[in-house]
Amino acid sequence: MVPTYTVRIRDRHTNTEQTVEVPADRYILATAEEQGVKLPFSCRNGACTACAVRVLSGDLHQPEAMGLSPHLQRQGYALLCVSYPHTSLLVETQDEDEVYELQFGRYFGKGKVRRGLPLDEE
Repeated sequence: MVPTYTVRIRDRHTNTEQTVEVPADRYILATAEEQGVKLPFSCRNGACTACAVRVLSGDLHQPEAMGLSPHLQRQGYALLCVSYPHTSLLVETQDEDEVYELQFGRYFGKGKVRRGLPLDEE
């Protein structure tokens, strides 16, 4: 018998909270949707940050979260589309752009983008 865990999902923007029951062998996002909870998503395969949350309490497993660096995972970020609950959880939705900036921001903003001239004419 597969254990089932209570997952509370707090939406930062609307200050609301949804509760779903998720079996340990099911993805949180898919199960929440089956229970009528609408959450942000895009790729559904762990490659982007649209469904990113911050784990406030509890433990989950996300072996396919390739869109989220190990560093951010250690800081408590998770992708619901590829996360399995290991305990009851409280998670909070995150702004996709904010998580993207945390992960990739150091690579951007290194100067102005110049358009219009071929590289050899600049």
